[in-house]
Amino acid sequence: MIGTDITKASTLLNSGQLVAIPTETVYGLAGNALDPEAISNIYKVKNRPHFNPLILHLPNIESARKYVLQFPKEAEKLAKSFWPGPLSILLPKSKLVPDLITAGSTHVVLRVPNHTLTLDLLNTLDFPLAAPSANISNTVSPTTAEHVEQGLGSEIPYILDGGTCQIGLESTIVAIENGLVVILREGGISQEQITKETDLSVQLASSNELQSPGQLSKHYSTTKPLHLVSSIKTFLEKYPHKKCCALLFENKRVNCKSYLLSNEYNLSEIANNLFSLMRIADQDDSDCIIVEHIKQEGIGRAIADRLNRSASTF
Repeated sequence: MIGTDITKASTLLNSGQLVAIPTETVYGLAGNALDPEAISNIYKVKNRPHFNPLILHLPNIESARKYVLQFPKEAEKLAKSFWPGPLSILLPKSKLVPDLITAGSTHVVLRVPNHTLTLDLLNTLDFPLAAPSANISNTVSPTTAEHVEQGLGSEIPYILDGGTCQIGLESTIVAIENGLVVILREGGISQEQITKETDLSVQLASSNELQSPGQLSKHYSTTKPLHLVSSIKTFLEKYPHKKCCALLFENKRVNCKSYLLSNEYNLSEIANNLFSLMRIADQDDSDCIIVEHIKQEGIGRAIADRLNRSASTF
């Protein structure tokens, strides 16, 4: 069922059930983060590997403090600059956080989402919400309530409808290491934004160790093959018998069915439309989806990350 009743959502969550919630990034599959049974149900409904940790969602920075052992000054600066917003921070967890949330890690990822309905919901609860994307694992993330209903509608009792997600990509996840901000997952806040707003030193993670959600090599996948190509024109000339559709970053002519992510290569617009148009392209009568490599700047790196993880080898 889809609706906008916060009281209904709160009642269901308090009874240990799962509810899909809107955020500015993507829709989340939410459950009581302190209830092992609710957490287990999240993993079950999503068919999510238990070694893949979950993010805690909280209404404000003050409520976040009790779930971590320390909140270093760098994290304070990040939170004050970007919360509520699409930034998640990995910090040492307190004993209140079940090991099932963190996949056995001593650290937990937290964020304050920037969506009025969900913040209002969180303020009615006396526990944080664990909320990975509201879809079956290794499929395209949902950016509307209807996307959630298509994938999980028969598995959960309620979908809180907050409209289309404003950003359309998952949050950026960072850790603090020796005073440095280390990006574990590219997302809705770019490296450049962090540097500009905080003056903190930022670098990309050098290790492939699974510390946070979104680090699996295969993720965000369409059911049909998605190919990253240097040139759509060249690919179509090389494989004339393939029935392809294309995702375009700007308005241009191509010799196949196409879906326009942006008229003028606007990276924010591309991010906002990416998952929705990946879903539409996945449902048409083509055999594969082709998309060119994107500019590696700003949020473009997060878009590239999602496309790389969804791409098929060719």
